[in-house]
This record gives sequence, C-alpha cells and structure tokens, in this order.
Amino acid sequence: MRIGIGYDVHPLAEGRDLFLGGVKIPHSTGLLGHSDGDVLIHAICDAILGALSEEDIGFHFPDFKEETKGIESGRILERVAKIMEERRFSVENIDAVIKAEEPIISPFKPLIRQNIARILKVEEGRVSIKGKRTEGLGYVGQKKAIEAYAVVLLREEKDGKGEVCAESDG
Repeated sequence: MRIGIGYDVHPLAEGRDLFLGGVKIPHSTGLLGHSDGDVLIHAICDAILGALSEEDIGFHFPDFKEETKGIESGRILERVAKIMEERRFSVENIDAVIKAEEPIISPFKPLIRQNIARILKVEEGRVSIKGKRTEGLGYVGQKKAIEAYAVVLLREEKDGKGEVCAESDG
C-alpha cells in the first residue's frame, strides 16, 4: 500500500467556466489556470503521483507548454491513471475536500464522484468528496479562490499467483 497527499488552489476569474472533478458547475466565475483549473482533479493527480514517488503534476504537465494550455483536467487524470497502471498500482480509496465559499458543493458530489470513479476505473464507493466553507475567512472565504485537498491510498496489483508484482524503476 502507498499513500499520497495532494493540494491545489486557483483564483476565481470572470469569463471562465467552473470545473470541479471534471464536472461543469454553473457559477458566475471559473478557476483561472493554464488548464481548465480544476483544483480537485489536480489535487487527486498530485496525491496519486506522490504515492508513486513521481514528480508532481507541474512536472508532467508544465504550464509553459502549448499542448497543455486549456487542457481538460479529466485528460490529465487519465494520463496519471495510465502512469499508475503502468506501475501496477490501483486506487484503494480517495478522500478529498473542496474548500469553496460558493458554489455549495453538496448538490454536485454525486456527479463528481461518478466522474472520478469512471476515469480511474474504480467503484464510486472508493471516492469520497466533501465540500467545506471557510465562513468568510481568507481568500476562499472572500470568494477569490477555491482550493482542494486529496489523500489517495494505492494498492499494488498482484500477479496470478497472488504475489505482489515487482515495481518498475520508473
């Protein structure tokens, strides 16, 4: 078993769509970033990469490369999942928190859980999403940003004999 933690924050900006967990959320502002700014997926990606002792999301998807400009974060998560699968690991569970003063996260949690579970090819019951408000405190509370935290537990896949597969040097 391996555990990883991830964190991300992006400022809110006019004229941007808001994506959380790969789900478009109706809101007057969206997250500013080189990609679509989806802080939840970015935090989950960093948690998975950390559990694998890989470089972070910025290394794998640098913001100075034109091919990552405006990329949907779901595509980033798909690529991170491929790295995880190549290393012969799978998700045991994800526990994530989205800190946002608005929008309220609870109506969107089922769709977010479904989408993340679909991308990672796991049961929805392995994905926990929580929304928290900061009661007006800090840049999140002032509705200037949204941040997310994620903890991921990975398990090594076993071969046909029930033994843990050897890790690559990767």
